[in-house]
Order: sequence, then C-alpha cells, then structure tokens
Amino acid sequence: MERAQKFLNYFLSHRKVTNELIKKIDENNYDYKPTETSMAAGKLVTHMLTSFYMFSKTVKEGSPAVFGEKFEEIAPNLSEAAENYTEKTIEIISSLTNDELERTIDMSRIFGMEFTGIQLLQLAIDHEIHHKGNLFVYVREMGHTELPMFVSR
Repeated sequence: MERAQKFLNYFLSHRKVTNELIKKIDENNYDYKPTETSMAAGKLVTHMLTSFYMFSKTVKEGSPAVFGEKFEEIAPNLSEAAENYTEKTIEIISSLTNDELERTIDMSRIFGMEFTGIQLLQLAIDHEIHHKGNLFVYVREMGHTELPMFVSR
C-alpha cells in the first residue's frame, strides 16, 4: 500500500492543478477551441477525467475491458465532474495492492504491448500532464492570467 500511497500523492500533485484550471472554465466556454482541430474545452476535460479513471480501474481489475465502456458527457458542470472523478480515482488508487501494481496487463489491443499496473498508472500521469498543458493554453486564451504552478502540494 505504501507504493499506492506514494503514487496517489503524485497523482494529486497534478490533479489539484488540473481541477484548479477546470474551475476557471465558465459554462459558456465549454465549447471553446483554440484552433479548429482542437477538442472543445468540455470534451478535453471529459477526456482527461474519464481517461485517468479508466487507467486506474484497469489496474485494479487487471483487465483492459473498461476501455470499452462508454461514459456519459459530464457537462454541464465540469468542476463538479472533476471533483467526482477525482474522488472515484482516489478510491481506486488508495485500494491498490503491490500485487496489482506489479501485475502484467495485456494492453496489446489498445497500445500494442503489455504493461505492469504501475507502468499503466505512469502512462496515465503522462497523459494527464500532456493534456493539462493543453488546458493551460485554453484557460489563458479565455483571458485568465492568474494561473497555478504546474504541480501543487
């Protein structure tokens, strides 16, 4: 459980910032896209929140089946959705055992290879960091100038 707790702290150091950025997005900006080919802000946030949840649930269950699940659009309140998905993800990560973190999961259909649970969680963090960078651009272009650091305590 110590490994899971360390990872949880690392996850939260990034997710707290993601959630701060999400709170800056007004409902009238959920459709905002910085470029024509960009995801809309609401879709980007939905993607971020549901993706990390799917990664952590996959580690817990030891199966990539969750990647086939459909998630409802989580608007109209992105901040509330962020809180809910963060709590659900915290519950899963907190419950992970060392065996689950070390177990190999066949992700060949999705990523073309196998991963251990901890490797999948690292991939989830990398994914969150990548899209959090996108979110910084979105929020800045929405006119916000008081932005958090990229990690939090």
